[in-house]
Amino acid sequence: MSTRGKNFLDKWMAEHVPNATTDDPLAIIYLSDAAMEAAGREGISPEEIENVGSLLRVILTAMQHRRGGLAD
Repeated sequence: MSTRGKNFLDKWMAEHVPNATTDDPLAIIYLSDAAMEAAGREGISPEEIENVGSLLRVILTAMQHRRGGLAD
């Protein structure tokens, strides 16, 4: 993941990943798709974020360990 991609994803997840914990695959897929669309609008390629399978795991982990704020 590029630094630009990581910075984008950290900020996007802080603003969009809900505080509720869920294992609902549809919710996680929706968030993954929304993140990739937002990245594209900012000129960030999918390769700068990572592959979708990995992004799904990142979002699931974030939802399970949500404390709010940006990642360190």
